[in-house]
Amino acid sequence: MGNAILNLMEPRSIAVIGASTDPKKTAGRPIAYLQKHHFKGKIYPVNPRVEEIAGLKCYPDISSLPETPDVAIIMVGTDKALSAVQELSQLGTPAAIVLTSGFAEHGPEGLKKQEELIAAAGAMRILGPNTIGMVNVTDDIPLSPSSALEMDEFPKGGVSVISQSGGILGSLLSRAAASGLGLSKLVSTSNEADLGMADFVDYLTDDPSTKVIVLYIESIRHPEKFRAAALRARLAGKPIVVYKVGKSEAGIKAAVSHTGALAGSDKMYDALFKQTGIIRANKFSDFLDIPAALSSGRVLKGKRVAILTSTGGAGTLVADSLGEWGFETPVPDEKTAERLRALQSGDQAVLDRNPIDVTLAGLQPDLLRGAISALLDSPSYDALILILGSSSLSMPDLMASAVRDCMQSSDKPVIAYVSPHAPIAGALMTKLGVPAFSQPESCSVALSSMLHASGLRGVIAQTGAVATMPVGLDIASLHGLLNEYQAKNLFSTFDIPGVREVVVDAANPNLESLKGLGDKCVLKILSNEITHKTEVGGVALNIAITDIPSKLLTMAAEVKTNSGSSIKEFLVQEMAAGGQELMVGMHQDPLGTAILVGMGGVTAELFKDTSMRLISPGKALSKEEVLEMLQELKTWPLLNGYRGRVQCDLNALVKAIVQFSEMVAVLGERLIECEINPIFVFAQGQGVKAADGIAVLT
Repeated sequence: MGNAILNLMEPRSIAVIGASTDPKKTAGRPIAYLQKHHFKGKIYPVNPRVEEIAGLKCYPDISSLPETPDVAIIMVGTDKALSAVQELSQLGTPAAIVLTSGFAEHGPEGLKKQEELIAAAGAMRILGPNTIGMVNVTDDIPLSPSSALEMDEFPKGGVSVISQSGGILGSLLSRAAASGLGLSKLVSTSNEADLGMADFVDYLTDDPSTKVIVLYIESIRHPEKFRAAALRARLAGKPIVVYKVGKSEAGIKAAVSHTGALAGSDKMYDALFKQTGIIRANKFSDFLDIPAALSSGRVLKGKRVAILTSTGGAGTLVADSLGEWGFETPVPDEKTAERLRALQSGDQAVLDRNPIDVTLAGLQPDLLRGAISALLDSPSYDALILILGSSSLSMPDLMASAVRDCMQSSDKPVIAYVSPHAPIAGALMTKLGVPAFSQPESCSVALSSMLHASGLRGVIAQTGAVATMPVGLDIASLHGLLNEYQAKNLFSTFDIPGVREVVVDAANPNLESLKGLGDKCVLKILSNEITHKTEVGGVALNIAITDIPSKLLTMAAEVKTNSGSSIKEFLVQEMAAGGQELMVGMHQDPLGTAILVGMGGVTAELFKDTSMRLISPGKALSKEEVLEMLQELKTWPLLNGYRGRVQCDLNALVKAIVQFSEMVAVLGERLIECEINPIFVFAQGQGVKAADGIAVLT
């Protein structure tokens, strides 16, 4: 596959199937753009109705081509596309770009045609169908009819983009050019009938011209393959920035209809991105701002930021935003303050506070160079933000010149906020390696992303061990909705301890069997039909052993009224007092299977304080992953000795959650739903106990 993608990205010969003589038409643009951007290889138009296109000999059919092309662009109708793919494959063409639509995005009939397309391709790799193509900006190779390629020159740099939307690809190309952000490779994967996002992430990980990988995602069709590729990129030190659509119900529907793919829940994507170290852009404006910051290659080592401004109000805006994002803006240390004060004549500039304001001193080149050098040299700061005021409209080179002279002396990140609307000045700064932003909040987003990326260097997420089947577990006997007693027996098989409990017959309760449970007990209905026992009156707390017979009858009658079910058996449990209530569960959707932990008890759904991690098929979570999940909870302090509270038994809790994930991994697709809620966590050394739970199996 690697050679096929290499041929696709760096072809020496290109066949254009269905080429038009009109460069204004979609089918005429690929050749026009290849010539416009001086493609150095061979171009073979294929069209039976003409003999020449754009000065190039035109061939009547694929069999007439003088050689096997490295890549073919296919722009004919659906049925003709199928035969073209088959012919090209038989010819030995390594890869083809199928621009033709009418496949999986058009429903079941289209999906059938897409399957026929892949069958016809054989060993040849396919980009698309329903794609806008790709652009190798580094080597001036546009294989696309996108009108964004009308520009005379591509902005070259270290940011590569993979998008499941062709239109977004063109949008990013034009926006990057306007902002001064340099690009390397752009690929529209669209339907991903064959080559998908993970394949190109793998390619870009090895691409020397790519520093940052940017992904526009509607859905991930092959989660495990994607995860492996993302972790490989992370190990190589290449940050991935994602903009994922489908947060809302409307967005999910739009994404599904666009490429015909199923979409997972947004929380599942968040979990996957967290596990693989991917940076998520929450706003579309961040989608280029974050890569611009990361592509500078500079490492942010802390949260202390210096702000150098020529306009006081803009400095305040930036400082306020930084504070909200957890950054610090300390005043200069004494040595740095002395250097700054030595730059000013009189008392016009205010150079010993932060933001460091040179408004009244005027933007004198020597003052700017001195101030920038002093702040970059200062041990008090990890990064510098330059604010370009109104002078950037009339003198866009002024700050750029000062920055150019100072950047080589320091490896600290430097970014710029352009206060007026001055895109030329902003683009100039970005080209110098100083990412420039038009919104004060973007500075905080950029620095936060740089800090996140710095923390990932050399760190790879822990992965748990391969799950193993417990001795004596008869999986075949487990099916349907297990009642609570059966579910907890399943949990105990995986070494998850539960509370002491006894099953009693409603018609003849044996009180002698309950003596070891304590003076007060919990009484519950036992049912293979009712999952939410509390809602039908099927749970009672603090019941005396002697009151069990009468309470059984009262509860049975209440449940019969509320649900229509006749209860034959009840569960009597010890009262688990003094512990912190948590829940652990699992969730499945098209993206995979995830383990959830969070606040437990009846308020779990109300507060929604949960953390989530996906598991690989057949693998459990590691202890490190589980502890990280717990630390993400808002209620983590309650587990860790908040305000003098006794610290909970974290080792026992972590072990129980690891074992739960092992159970989920072992049962695999047979496990439809499973949850322990609550699981009580007691003081250090006193362990955990599962007090309630459900399990549903096919």
